[in-house]
Amino acid sequence: MAFFMDPKVVLNVKLLEVLYILMGIVAGYAGIKTLFEKEHKSRYPTAVFWISLAVILAFGRWMPKVVTGILVVIMAIPAIIKKVRPGTVPAVTKEYSKAMADKIGYKIFIPTLSMGTFAILFAVFTKISPLVGVGVGVIVAILLLMIFAKENKPKVFFEDSKRLLDTVGPLSMLPMLLAALGAIFTTAGVGQVIAGLVSKIIPEGNMTVGIIVFAIAMPLFTMIMGNAFAAITVITVGIGGPFVLALGANPTTIGMLALTCGYCGTLCTPMAANFNIVPVAILDMKGKYNVIKNQVLVAVILLVFQIGYMLIAK
Repeated sequence: MAFFMDPKVVLNVKLLEVLYILMGIVAGYAGIKTLFEKEHKSRYPTAVFWISLAVILAFGRWMPKVVTGILVVIMAIPAIIKKVRPGTVPAVTKEYSKAMADKIGYKIFIPTLSMGTFAILFAVFTKISPLVGVGVGVIVAILLLMIFAKENKPKVFFEDSKRLLDTVGPLSMLPMLLAALGAIFTTAGVGQVIAGLVSKIIPEGNMTVGIIVFAIAMPLFTMIMGNAFAAITVITVGIGGPFVLALGANPTTIGMLALTCGYCGTLCTPMAANFNIVPVAILDMKGKYNVIKNQVLVAVILLVFQIGYMLIAK
């Protein structure tokens, strides 16, 4: 409790920590529940994965870094050998789904919209992170769903959370890992290495070529990292800064458009699992890469448009 009572720790950090603890509780429930599923074909490795993740999320701030690192390695082992598998939480019947749809109707969209709404409200009207706003929106959504139907008790949300985690599996960790990867690459000096390589390609003082290379590098690196936010840190240090912004380009305009170029890469990579692979698992689609195949043409057209826009708006 000393952390939450410390006046030196800002409210934003405290609230984010509360959300991490809640996430840890959800992951811990999935792991512990798996331990008691005797018919589960891989219950021990699966439980190890979710319980390790739960401990990291809930107590990571207060644990020694070495302990956290060991838990990450332990957590990775069952994921690598593909032993993290879905449990036996019974699926909702079509009859029940239809009955609830008839009962709640279009009101079902109100809880969904609350997450985005609170994120925007927190971003615009407070100094607290929009991530906290998303968390508050989730809590509000839960309360609304409990009001809409008395069947929605706390256990229902835990069970459905477990079902979703089981469906997504270790891929649920990928966005967090990829987000951290950008900072690691920057610290490791990858940006400087890229700058050295690109300096041999871009003519000195040629902003037009610099913009084109910057714009193309963003989706390519995003495809490798799976996250445009991670890619823009490295690519801006290596290309955008020395070969575009240093020549007088508007940093706000170029930065915004470069990030959108990165999103074109997001549409084309399985590394962006939360966009391109998770929906396949949740919807039980036949083709693992069908989402990507249907997005490639859109991505190429958008990238060409963004490059032209950057050259005009620079």
